[in-house]
Amino acid sequence: MDLDPRQTAAVRAVIETGSFEQAALRLNLTSSAVSQRVRALETRLGNPLIVRTRPCRATQTGQRLLQYLRRAALLEDDFASDLAGANDALLSVVAAVNADTLSTWFFPALSNVLLQENVLLDLTVDDQDHTHALLASGLAIGCITTEPAPMRGCFAERLGAMRYRLVASAAFVERWFPNGLTRESARRAPVILSSRKDALQARFLETRFGLPPEAYPCHYVPAPVPRYMAIQRGLAYGMVPELEFGDALERGELIDLAPKQPTDVELYWHAWKVQSPRLEKLSARIVELGRAALGPPGGKPRRKRVA
Repeated sequence: MDLDPRQTAAVRAVIETGSFEQAALRLNLTSSAVSQRVRALETRLGNPLIVRTRPCRATQTGQRLLQYLRRAALLEDDFASDLAGANDALLSVVAAVNADTLSTWFFPALSNVLLQENVLLDLTVDDQDHTHALLASGLAIGCITTEPAPMRGCFAERLGAMRYRLVASAAFVERWFPNGLTRESARRAPVILSSRKDALQARFLETRFGLPPEAYPCHYVPAPVPRYMAIQRGLAYGMVPELEFGDALERGELIDLAPKQPTDVELYWHAWKVQSPRLEKLSARIVELGRAALGPPGGKPRRKRVA
């Protein structure tokens, strides 16, 4: 079946922008024209492609179409560049990563391959338990996630385990945990989380003390560096990757509240099996760097902080 590129462009624009009005601005059309093109393609395929909510979102068929369109666009762009001998043509890659990966080993180690292959990254940052949904919905062509099983048409490569420690400053421990981390003190002491999706701390406190998420006070700070700074300054305690704090425990800058209970989070790189040559190189480099940073299978993550 041949797809009308004007119709597929309209569907993609609505899904990516979240509205027919924004899609019209992107395509330099009227909202009515965008709606007509979307409706025509839905009629032709015999399936709805967009749920008309605010924001608009893709149906299951719409998600599959978006996956196909993005993969096809990458392959077409790469092929056209090679055919024209345009080695400096830029390729845009949409990927989803978790914030702790982004703030530790992902940059600047990946910069060489991005420069060599002329790749533009369009990154969506989300909790590692939720990035896979962005790949499944067609909103990303690759992701770093805790999901080990690949979707149909995709592959999954284990990167390693990111080790987290439950840490606090000495001043915080003196104020909130003078007798150590107990159930009663954990109910009173403020925790710092990246968002309400952040389940690391919740799982630890529920497993150890039977405390549900609403049983203790929380700060919500989405960026890893400010979150770590807040812990250093005694505002809260929380889970921090070893790659983030380096040798701060040895220097006495932080105290491990549960030294015998580190939390290891297994991470995987997912991407489509059929990839453009440049995306293949990018995927291989991400897997290589992830394994180098997180350690061998069954081993401990590296302790060196990535600047």
